[in-house]
Amino acid sequence: MDDQQLQQWVEQISLDSFGRPFLHKARFNRRLTSTGGRYFTKTHDIEISSHQLEQFGMEDVEKIIKHELCHYHLHLLKRGYQHRDADFKSLLKQVGGTRFCRSLPTVKRREPYRYKLVCTVCKTEYLRKRKLDPRKYACGNCRGKLKLHMLDLKQNS
Repeated sequence: MDDQQLQQWVEQISLDSFGRPFLHKARFNRRLTSTGGRYFTKTHDIEISSHQLEQFGMEDVEKIIKHELCHYHLHLLKRGYQHRDADFKSLLKQVGGTRFCRSLPTVKRREPYRYKLVCTVCKTEYLRKRKLDPRKYACGNCRGKLKLHMLDLKQNS
């Protein structure tokens, strides 16, 4: 399925389930891995995770689309469109959308750990992706001083 087919699908779901047209853009976004979709309040566009469609099929994605359309229509009607609002919860239940999407299988780490902090007293190791100043921190076990080591990326990936 491509973006054009998704656009038509979202427009059809909007008319069938909400009785209102969807007048903005809908597109897939491959970078969405921890969420099923998102609604943009400034542009009123909707993005859907293509991974959700590949992993779980059209039935689950339809529920995600309904969820995003709840945000869309309530926002345009100037009603409570956020997850905590009663209007949102009520409309979501009414149209049969999902509150949460299913979790994708864990994606392999793209960014390996680059730094290791080692306690000089108890030898506890802490892996970190970002460099930090070890003078500002102490060991969580014994409050000892930490020493920073840079890891070899070839052995870590």
